[in-house]
Amino acid sequence: MKVGIVGGGAAGFFTSIWVRENHPNSQVTILEKSNKILSKVRISGGGRCNVTNAEPSLSALARAYPRGSKLLKKGFHEFNNRDFMRWLENEGVELKTETHGHVFPKSNSSQTIIDCLSGKAEKLGVGVRKNWPVLEIKPGPSGLTLRSKNEDLKFDKLIVACGGSPKKQGLDWLEALGHKIIPPAPSLFTFNIPGDPIIALQGLSTKNTRIRIQSSKLMYEGPALITHWGMSGPAVLKLSAFGARYLHDLDYRFGIQVHWDSQFSQEETLDLLLESSDSKRMKSIANFNPVDIPKRLWLHLIDKSGLDSRKPWGELGKKGINKLANTLCNDRYQVQGKTTFKEEFVTAGGISLESIDPRTMESLAVPGLYFAGEILDIDGITGGYNFQAAWTTAFLAAKLL
Repeated sequence: MKVGIVGGGAAGFFTSIWVRENHPNSQVTILEKSNKILSKVRISGGGRCNVTNAEPSLSALARAYPRGSKLLKKGFHEFNNRDFMRWLENEGVELKTETHGHVFPKSNSSQTIIDCLSGKAEKLGVGVRKNWPVLEIKPGPSGLTLRSKNEDLKFDKLIVACGGSPKKQGLDWLEALGHKIIPPAPSLFTFNIPGDPIIALQGLSTKNTRIRIQSSKLMYEGPALITHWGMSGPAVLKLSAFGARYLHDLDYRFGIQVHWDSQFSQEETLDLLLESSDSKRMKSIANFNPVDIPKRLWLHLIDKSGLDSRKPWGELGKKGINKLANTLCNDRYQVQGKTTFKEEFVTAGGISLESIDPRTMESLAVPGLYFAGEILDIDGITGGYNFQAAWTTAFLAAKLL
């Protein structure tokens, strides 16, 4: 059986490995359009490669995917994060789990993962051809033909694992075969807040911040980071993933409401401030902060509330306390644009899951054609989830049922 795999990335290599494991007599060839393999693995996680997430609950793991969670929830019973971690360790890769379940190689180098995947594929006899862009797939009565600029190759089975496309035109060749395409939209991006005084606090981070998109139910909670262009950090990135379609339709112009220390409700925050006005009457507002946010942010929010930070707590009065509580819990900003991580570009969209058999990843339009990885309309939040979707869909496709 001759099997062609379009794409020399994470999903492509992992698929090739499992095709050979499942079908030892198969002849497997990876076709990569550029002159580099596993390039996204190389730059992932700042060059350390966040290979998966150690979330112990498969249901919670599936909830980390704004698109594709239902398919993956079933797929995780076939191959999940624990299976992948066990596979890596069996291949000699030592792993470590960091904050929020992020899993990295102990070496702190993505090269470890590149060497593991490429070395295993080579050991199994997988062929790799670089600089081989696919122009067209031609189904026939006895297989599928891949057309490139100067050459045609025929295979019994094909697996498309070439990653997402930032533009719909990049998927025209697959739409022409009868697949439904969900137009791509960026996922995992930061919020631009040009001209707002908050950007003077660039580099400052918070632990427990809840951010909500105004006029919607979209909301996420977690660490936030103030940058020279606006806001980033896990809370913003996760919110951007779940709101990818909605925010795209708004042309990335929308209001956000920020609760800076969400471990306290607004009522509890008000009580903390009232208590401070009693117990710290002579202390200046600037020098006593009852909530868990950095001092520079505290001073910024005092100023934004129209209060004098030199004033003692005892002179703040009920009106001043209400103002400060409202700013802490209902701070508002106007987002005007986004910034995506170009090297780690993640898209919402791609091959609609309506066009495939979710058990096998096989196309419902073209028998013998399969899909794996980000080419599918599957994407996750930040934290190793997108790679896990690649490993799981690759494992399912490699069965070649």
